[in-house]
Amino acid sequence: MRIAIFSDIHGNTVALEAVLADIERRGGVDGYWVVGDLAAMGPEPVAALERLTALPNATFVRGNTDRYVCGLLDPKDTMAWIQERPALAGPFIERLAMLAWAQGALTASGWLNWLAALPLAQRITLPDGTRLLLVHAAPGTDDGDGIQPVMSDEQLATALDGCAADVVIVGHTHWQLDRTVNGVRVINLGSVSNQWQGDLRASYYLLSADERGHTFENHKVDYDHGAVIAQLQAVKHPGVGPLGAFMRGERKPAWE
Repeated sequence: MRIAIFSDIHGNTVALEAVLADIERRGGVDGYWVVGDLAAMGPEPVAALERLTALPNATFVRGNTDRYVCGLLDPKDTMAWIQERPALAGPFIERLAMLAWAQGALTASGWLNWLAALPLAQRITLPDGTRLLLVHAAPGTDDGDGIQPVMSDEQLATALDGCAADVVIVGHTHWQLDRTVNGVRVINLGSVSNQWQGDLRASYYLLSADERGHTFENHKVDYDHGAVIAQLQAVKHPGVGPLGAFMRGERKPAWE
């Protein structure tokens, strides 16, 4: 049993194709586990879903942006949110514009119902009996702070409490890590798209498993960030500013 695991594609098919090509170069896999944030915010939400759903033996969970794009905020709610947090108005409006753009593309192509039906989590038992939980942010949620590298063991144990799994696989924060606390191993996959400053490569894992045991291997893949910026510009994407900043390596995570 050999599985490719990744998350946070965000409509970036350039990065996705680089990851899939690297998987094939390493001998291919028997299936794919895709852990949320599939279509929004990038330049090709429809093409990303078409490519992902064509993968053989693919298993999916939803991410927070998958949920957001299926039900945008009412304009009255948006105004109230901005009035309460005026300092955050600019980034909030940028994000809403990107979500609205993606929602239009997904609605026109008939993908919204499929996206809305994705489960919050998937539970899988490996051949050696190891219990896995796939969830985008943390057990029980596709949103919030997620699993961050600055979390103490106590904070991490609280986040994993009651997960009923031996290994928890997440994404969401776009920061790869692998830690064990109180006997539970948590793997943050990193991201296929929108990497933080310092390492702009796409991140994914390969799982090899049989009755004797299992291993997880992290792999990083470079891709053409300039091509993604060109796509954003060509479609007049409302997120060309903030997404271009990711592609140029100008964005830092909140915890730094």
